[in-house]
Amino acid sequence: MKNIFIFLLISISASIVNAQTPKLNSKSGKVQIVEASCGQCQFKMEGKSCDLAVRINGKSYFVDGTKIDDHGDAHAKNGFCEKIRKAEVQGNIVNKRFVATSFKLLPESEK
Repeated sequence: MKNIFIFLLISISASIVNAQTPKLNSKSGKVQIVEASCGQCQFKMEGKSCDLAVRINGKSYFVDGTKIDDHGDAHAKNGFCEKIRKAEVQGNIVNKRFVATSFKLLPESEK
C-alpha cells in the first residue's frame, strides 16, 4: 500500500511539472524571432492599459499565454513600454491574437 501511494505521488508530481513546461511541437506553430513590446505604447494599438504584443510580418497582435510583467518591469528603461525588443516565440494566431506556447525574451544587442 505504501508503494502504491509513493508511486501515485511521484506520478502526480511528474504530471504537474510536465504541464508547466511549454512543449515545442509542430502543432504549436513554428519557432520564430519577432518584435515584442507594449501594444499601446510602442505599436500604437487600441487598448485600455499596457499589454504585451508581438509584431509578425509587419502586423501587430496582442499576446495570450504570457503577460507584459512576466518579463520584467514594463516601464523600466529597457522595458516593453519604453522600447521594442526581440523575442523567440512559438504559437499560433487565433482570433487576431497571438497565442504563445513559448515566449523567450532575447538579450538586447549592444550598439
